[in-house]
Amino acid sequence: MKKGFLFIVICLFLLPSCSLVFVKMYGFKRVKSVDDKMIAKFGSKYNIPPEDAYSIGTDYVEFIQTIDTTKFKQEKKNHYQPLQVLYYDTESNLISYHVNCYVGGFPNLEWNKSNSFDVFPPTKQAPLDSVLSLQTHLEFLKPLSNTQKTSIKNYDYVVIIYWNKLMGRQSKRFIKIIQKNLKLAVDKKIKVFYVNNDVLYLNDGL
Repeated sequence: MKKGFLFIVICLFLLPSCSLVFVKMYGFKRVKSVDDKMIAKFGSKYNIPPEDAYSIGTDYVEFIQTIDTTKFKQEKKNHYQPLQVLYYDTESNLISYHVNCYVGGFPNLEWNKSNSFDVFPPTKQAPLDSVLSLQTHLEFLKPLSNTQKTSIKNYDYVVIIYWNKLMGRQSKRFIKIIQKNLKLAVDKKIKVFYVNNDVLYLNDGL
């Protein structure tokens, strides 16, 4: 990853200012290294079940970079973002998509400002797209030492959550509202992938 990538992505599409003052007020944390131990430590703080914990590799970004910007500029930008949650149905269709750059709010992101998470599945926030199929998506997820590998067959929904240490309390609040929403699906089988993506932003110097 090139230095400055994170600063461009987050500041242009998330923050009202690119100053470090705003970065700190949002609770961002410097990330110097990423390994299973660090992910497990912060995963525990954020109430992430270790059996559902994954990481992502830089091959994910390499794939996103291949998307045709002339046709899918907005979609490409969305899939670059540090906080995302994607809901797929039994036919592997993306039916609900939430991305940090559509949220707004200060000093905390307001994920439920439109009451999207008051129902399950949540009403969509970001535009739906098909540039990243569920099957392709799953190929980029890397299980950790305590991850329990499982098939997505026989599930009503598959939910992929991107979180990181970098975003500090924003990640914690994001996961909390998703988990609260999942409790509304009392009669559904849901497979959740909690995907740490700190590795994508290691060299950006925040």
